[in-house]
Amino acid sequence: MEYNSKIYVAGHRGLVGSAILRRLESEGYKNIIHKTRKELDLTRQSAVEAFFEKEKPEYVFLAAAKVGGIYANSTYPAEFIYSNLMAQANIINAAHIYGAEKLLFLGSSCIYPRDCPQPMKEEYLLSGYLEPTNEPYAVAKIAGIKMCQSYNRQYGTNFISVMPTNLYGPNDNFDLMDSHVLPALIRKFHEAKVNDKPYVEVWGSGNPKREFLFVDDLADACLFLMENYDKSEIINIGTGEDISIKELAEMVKEIAGYEGDIRFDSSKPDGTLRKLLDVSRINSLGWKAKTPLKAGIEKTYEWYKSQYF
Repeated sequence: MEYNSKIYVAGHRGLVGSAILRRLESEGYKNIIHKTRKELDLTRQSAVEAFFEKEKPEYVFLAAAKVGGIYANSTYPAEFIYSNLMAQANIINAAHIYGAEKLLFLGSSCIYPRDCPQPMKEEYLLSGYLEPTNEPYAVAKIAGIKMCQSYNRQYGTNFISVMPTNLYGPNDNFDLMDSHVLPALIRKFHEAKVNDKPYVEVWGSGNPKREFLFVDDLADACLFLMENYDKSEIINIGTGEDISIKELAEMVKEIAGYEGDIRFDSSKPDGTLRKLLDVSRINSLGWKAKTPLKAGIEKTYEWYKSQYF
């Protein structure tokens, strides 16, 4: 990418898109375009094609997606599969029609089978059954991967697909009904401290292990891959390290300065016991995550307080 290349960031207000936008701007890219949901409905093919016909972006970061935790995925499965399928299909097809030089599609680690070996290698895709709680979202993301690969094979496009692990950082969703585990913990411990509550309840046993990547590191990886990766094979982005939910809760408690107790509600589901990405492919290209988990959570907590309190 040249500094004056026309770059379209789809989903620029979300967790991932806003981080990519920040990184592009900090690197000196001058010709970045983006639209709000009110300005451009990505689920409408005619609107997306009109936008691409007018703007003709050279590079596309496809970070627009409807995302959420277990509750949201279980409650709104139709919205998750429809919104994601339509938006990504419209953008990928328009990028081909109007001659984009390269597109980067953001997938998700939930594309991998629920019970696949750990750490999860890229070749494990479609090797088993998906996690039922977010299957519609995962199917949509897998369709996006296959669409990019199919367009590359038939039309000679340069559309790459990346699979990030669990993300966190500024502009995350802190709604307790719809959010992922880390932003939910940040909010719970902060509110418990402010309201002087005697304990914080955490779903499950605390035993499952998860990997977390600071979203600014993801943005760094996306720019790196846009410059250095041109293959159809998917590529994982993560830290290669995981932590138990119990250890995570204790870390957030310490960062928030909360002095009460943590109670684990074992009647609530644990989900998959371990989810860790194999990141040897991206590491071999010369990229590694930089932000330690504690430092990333501290930055996220400060952002959360600045926005909500």
